[in-house]
Amino acid sequence: MSTTTKLSSKELIAIEDRYGAHNYHPLPVVLERGEGVYVWDVEGKKYFDFLSAYSAVNQGHCHPKIVEALNKQASVLTLTSRAFHNDKLGPYEKYMTAYFNYDKVLPMNTGVEAVETALKLCRKWAYEVKGIPANEAKIVFVEGNFHGRTMSVISGSTDPSSTSGFGPYMPGIKIIPYNDLEALAEAVKDKDVAGFLVEPIQGEAGVFVPDEGYLAKAAAICKENNVLFIADEVQTGIARTGKLLATCGNCTCTGHCENRPEIKPDILILGKAVSGGVFPVSAVLANDEIMLTIKPGEHGSTFGGNPLGAAVAIAALEVVKDERLQENAAKLGIRFRERMSLLVEKSDLVTLVRGKGLLNAIVINDTEDSSTAWDICMALSRNGLLAKPTHGNIIRFAPPLVMTAEQLEECCDIIEKTILEFKK
Repeated sequence: MSTTTKLSSKELIAIEDRYGAHNYHPLPVVLERGEGVYVWDVEGKKYFDFLSAYSAVNQGHCHPKIVEALNKQASVLTLTSRAFHNDKLGPYEKYMTAYFNYDKVLPMNTGVEAVETALKLCRKWAYEVKGIPANEAKIVFVEGNFHGRTMSVISGSTDPSSTSGFGPYMPGIKIIPYNDLEALAEAVKDKDVAGFLVEPIQGEAGVFVPDEGYLAKAAAICKENNVLFIADEVQTGIARTGKLLATCGNCTCTGHCENRPEIKPDILILGKAVSGGVFPVSAVLANDEIMLTIKPGEHGSTFGGNPLGAAVAIAALEVVKDERLQENAAKLGIRFRERMSLLVEKSDLVTLVRGKGLLNAIVINDTEDSSTAWDICMALSRNGLLAKPTHGNIIRFAPPLVMTAEQLEECCDIIEKTILEFKK
């Protein structure tokens, strides 16, 4: 009888290094199992997950309701392409449009695919509805953005790690400072500007939260100038910031979203937690005036709208609603920032905490090109908590939204212990 030898973390990392492209630099932890807020490595060590796959696992790892939907649909029908109808797509589209209060949804797979879709929609609307001359439409991006790594998206990036060595870049893009209403007002004076693309909170840049009222005023500037307000909520959406969407702002909803947002984007981009991290599902939502400018053959995806993704997404969004995850994120986020603010007072190593809901970051008292934040994350992993630095001296903390108050306190204790014992 043959036996299979289980490989160690070190051996598995070596295999990845030998046979995989070197386009990521992960922490040297090899995970094999997840449940709720926990993950386990191949040696059996248990960790709190404080990244949630960049906010894709808001509903917790392997949520039983979502996994059940996946398994049930996977045994019946997984993919038809859009050459034919399938029995799950229509109900999914109806569910999504009612859930987020839009006329239409265009289903895709990954976040950056959804961003690309939104950019194409914006340009099509520019020519067919706004009347911008052919091939002259411009879209405004902001500095510090992260929308993915495709060519169109990096053409609007100011991050050298995304842009260096990949030129020439796509035309038709303007870049202005983030959180700067005067710059936006000036940019949209150009009659060829069709849209303004923005993250409500800049996650990859270090969890930068704009000034109170910035998004609402930006949306108003866009409306006044017949420019589409396009919200990339791939990371901030699906209850992460304590509201169903970060653009909900100071809405008046008392429980789950009642579709009374402070801002309703003209185009809404969703991904990641739409499927609870179980299957790649993204979506672009808009009303008919915008969405129906795209005709058959002008945009699509073999996997977009597949029955497996549709079934999983409905289950994942039901979990968000039934378990009131946005309320939990809001409540625990307040407590997390309280604990981290106390840590700032105790340690010279942490200078600032910022965030909303359970999307937060601490700023480390060192330069952006230092290894200190990375070294702290390594120490956190040894103490049983997984997080990842962003931009050198910033550590992002984004646990699954199913976390309990007791678990949060335990995690704050780990972070505090790690910081106070850390030596550069």
